[in-house]
Amino acid sequence: MFQEIEPIFNRALKFSFSKKKLLFVFPLLVLCGVLIVLCHTLAVGTNHWMCVSLAFLPSFICVGILMGAGVPLIRIYHNELKKKTFSYRKTVSQCLDLILGISSFAIPLILAYLVLWMILGIFYLFKEIPIIGHTLGVVLSFGPFLLILGSLVLSAVGLFLLFFVTPQVSLKSTMGWSLAEDFFVRFKMEVFTHLIFLTFGIIPLLIVVGFLILAATLTGLTYLTSERTWAIALQWFFIMIPFAAGLSPAVIFFFNFSAESFACMQKRQK
Repeated sequence: MFQEIEPIFNRALKFSFSKKKLLFVFPLLVLCGVLIVLCHTLAVGTNHWMCVSLAFLPSFICVGILMGAGVPLIRIYHNELKKKTFSYRKTVSQCLDLILGISSFAIPLILAYLVLWMILGIFYLFKEIPIIGHTLGVVLSFGPFLLILGSLVLSAVGLFLLFFVTPQVSLKSTMGWSLAEDFFVRFKMEVFTHLIFLTFGIIPLLIVVGFLILAATLTGLTYLTSERTWAIALQWFFIMIPFAAGLSPAVIFFFNFSAESFACMQKRQK
């Protein structure tokens, strides 16, 4: 298997630095960044229950945005490999319906998370009951743990949908909720193969994100000194712009490799 992965990994990486694709992905990552910075700013000074919501909710919205971006990116990558002549604008316009359709896959994740978040709010209310609230909070601490664990599982589901369902929609030009069900059926049959492909697909992303977060954290500790909320928000907004630029090639690679993985698994099934 690893002999199969090496050439497709190198090929996906080779086509990750196209100027036009970078210009396409960068504004979308800036949009995701603005959403995250906004939620981060709103979370300043709020209670823990709201902080949890503002931490998870933007990630699910970003899943929908990135799934929509992945459709034209994978089609462009497919045309590049086939050495076909194509227009970026025409490619995007031809798959607008698919972009809107696949973005809707994030809606069930958002709704499921909102249900978990509202149930979590009940546990916070129990903690505020006079006299017995603290004791109840201790006894029922397993509840928030399970609910936050469920939110993390939903985040993992979003990642799987990004990597495995996006190329299926892009390359087969089909759209339907049954695609997600088909993926989970295939995943149960070949768990190891899917996890290996996903691991190699996110390694560059994790490395880049790790360096960018480290740089942003050190900048925050050593340079950002303002205590005003609006100033902090503006500082993180301007940091987010080069952050999105540095992340763009890794995101392009992620979708390139997802297309390669989908094609490889299709060949294995035949």
